Amino acid sequence: MWLLLFGGAILLALAGLGYLVVCFHRFSFLTKLGAAHPALSWLCALLPVAALCLLARFNVPTLVVVLLHLPIAFLLCGALALLFEKLTGRAVPYDLRGLCALLLTAVYLTVGWFNAHRVSETDYALRTGKAVEPLRLALIADSHLGVTLDGEGFARELERIQAARPDLVVIAGDFVDDDSSRADLMRACEALGTLETRCGVYYVYGNHDRGYFDSRDFSAGELRRALEENGVTILEDACVPIGEGYTLIGRRDRSNAERMDMEELTAGLDAGRYWIVLDHQPNDYAAEAAAGADLVLSGHTHGGHMFPAGQLGLLMHANDFNYGLTTRGNTSFIVTSGVSGWAIPFKTGTRSEFVVIDIAPSAAE
Repeated sequence: MWLLLFGGAILLALAGLGYLVVCFHRFSFLTKLGAAHPALSWLCALLPVAALCLLARFNVPTLVVVLLHLPIAFLLCGALALLFEKLTGRAVPYDLRGLCALLLTAVYLTVGWFNAHRVSETDYALRTGKAVEPLRLALIADSHLGVTLDGEGFARELERIQAARPDLVVIAGDFVDDDSSRADLMRACEALGTLETRCGVYYVYGNHDRGYFDSRDFSAGELRRALEENGVTILEDACVPIGEGYTLIGRRDRSNAERMDMEELTAGLDAGRYWIVLDHQPNDYAAEAAAGADLVLSGHTHGGHMFPAGQLGLLMHANDFNYGLTTRGNTSFIVTSGVSGWAIPFKTGTRSEFVVIDIAPSAAE
């Protein structure tokens, strides 16, 4: 289903490319040039599109984003100009409409660039009636090393996380991507090895971590070794006791055919303990709530990444939830937008973040 959406986006972008050439050709100076030199005027109208390709550094996802947004801005400005003319009887010059479309797109995507590259801290406070000690955990997901964060950038974010003094750090998948480099992997894992926590650092795989294509300069085995050699515990359908009164449950990603169902995974666990589930994709809420999980932590959605992708994902039932905190029965679910995102260096539907969660008994002040 997502392949159909991505294919549709590419086709729309190609259509948008042709539409943009027509839009640029309608600027007054090219209209005048076209009266004397038609071929030259169309060639000049192609130049801005060629410049967009260069600015995108031939990054196809980035180029697709620009070619989807700029035509929409031209259409929107055109519609507003027609409305203004209808209400006032005064025509808006095409050049002004075109410049407004360019400015609108530039501002919108600039904000999206900052949303993607500037990582915020999002805090949650949860209470439970179970007999547990207070626990502060930090949640990281979707670093997709190499998109907006290289290894050094990831290390800087870990310094901020360390400053929050978490008892536990969890990584909810998509640590790396198909284009991640070995150098970034090793630097990021080295930084993970410097974290000082009371309860450790734990990780579950995401759908991108094992790679869709054979295009990385490191193997899945090297990824595992780099994490484990730096003190990170990998959970693959495994349960471990954490602190006083907690059980951490790490699930295989739903893309893994060997993944256990939630009922089987939690069979025999002490229901009196507070269960924290790491599940990269937020797709199994009903089963996780029915099994008795207290808290489920996910990433994967990037909080919507590019509007309206998150809303489309919910409409398609690709995810149970898109971003933030929700509850089902006695289970709390948190989905983070992640410290980065896949392929596209913009976020217009959300912002990048890491999450700090404080869990305490209900009687705690």
